[in-house]
Amino acid sequence: MEKVICLLWAAEAADRSAFNASLRQHLPAALTAAGASQIRLNLEDAAAAAGAHLRQSRGERQHDAVVQFWLPSANRLLRTGIDAALTANSAQWHGWVVAESTIIANTAHPAKPGQRTAGWAQLAFLTLPDRLSHAEWLSLWQDSHTRVAIETQANFEYVQNLVVRALTEGAPPYAAIVEECFPEAALTDPFVFFDAVGDPAKFKANLDRMMESCDRFIDRGTIDVIPTGQYSA
Repeated sequence: MEKVICLLWAAEAADRSAFNASLRQHLPAALTAAGASQIRLNLEDAAAAAGAHLRQSRGERQHDAVVQFWLPSANRLLRTGIDAALTANSAQWHGWVVAESTIIANTAHPAKPGQRTAGWAQLAFLTLPDRLSHAEWLSLWQDSHTRVAIETQANFEYVQNLVVRALTEGAPPYAAIVEECFPEAALTDPFVFFDAVGDPAKFKANLDRMMESCDRFIDRGTIDVIPTGQYSA
């Protein structure tokens, strides 16, 4: 089995809520018919919009939705139906095979088919800094930063997706895609986000520790970070 993550772009004049609704209505069924399973949509919905100030961009027009799913094989010869479904439901898409690592499983608010998961999901699209080799970057991220992310945030789900290969030409140069779920209040309250409600000293310590850790393996302005709603099909 291979896990695939795809980014979807809507037509530039498309209404966001209508695009989201169309994806939820049509895309999971089309992907299922083509052989996909464990389908998840990440949509920039009305609830997640409260966290717009958390967005980061590396400068190019960001995608409008994300779909994650599993296939017996992502070989081009075997995914004709998958590609057709993605093309039919977006103006443009790019995809990657990824290696999933579940650091924190969502046992607090388990996803339910056809429903929005509680809270919100932050998606971070990481690139490889020129100053690091892939091995150095991977060690800093997974062997060191992982513990920092667990210990300084109120995330109740934390999944690291290491990019294995791109499925489309011209795909953004992401090296990894991270999904972390937080309580809804963390969209607007940084003390909730950094697991330090009512404790300014802990908040500062957690924030400083997180920023210092991120700067070791991320160059600011080179990644995309987007708050989303997580939907299971």
